[in-house]
Amino acid sequence: MTENDPAAPGNPSQHPDVTEAIVRERRLHDPAVRLSAPLAEALFDPEFVEIGASGRRWTHAAMLAALPTLHTDDQAGSTPITADRFEGTVLAPGIVHLTYETRIEGRHARRSSIWRRDATGELRLYYHQGTPVPDGTAHT
Repeated sequence: MTENDPAAPGNPSQHPDVTEAIVRERRLHDPAVRLSAPLAEALFDPEFVEIGASGRRWTHAAMLAALPTLHTDDQAGSTPITADRFEGTVLAPGIVHLTYETRIEGRHARRSSIWRRDATGELRLYYHQGTPVPDGTAHT
């Protein structure tokens, strides 16, 4: 199942949890969310872990502390994050796996996220990984 524009009407064959995960993933790219600890905190699972495109391992606390300054320029403010080619699948009830691609300051990465529902029913980001895409690599 593929969704390239979560704001557009969803693909009728796409599971609603996939659509919700894409919308929530995109919220994490929003500078207003990244600058707001309460808004960001609401999207992350307490057991969140990330292996970034840099190879760095991020914990829940480290990510929340760094998020306001990641992908920012002191002069220009927040650097836009372009995300597309979203695909998702429900692995089990309440667990969604997303893949997509980003471009940030000319860097291209393939990304993988696992979202899971917590005890209150909220879908939260549990795991994320970014892998750099070498220049000249085709979209496959």
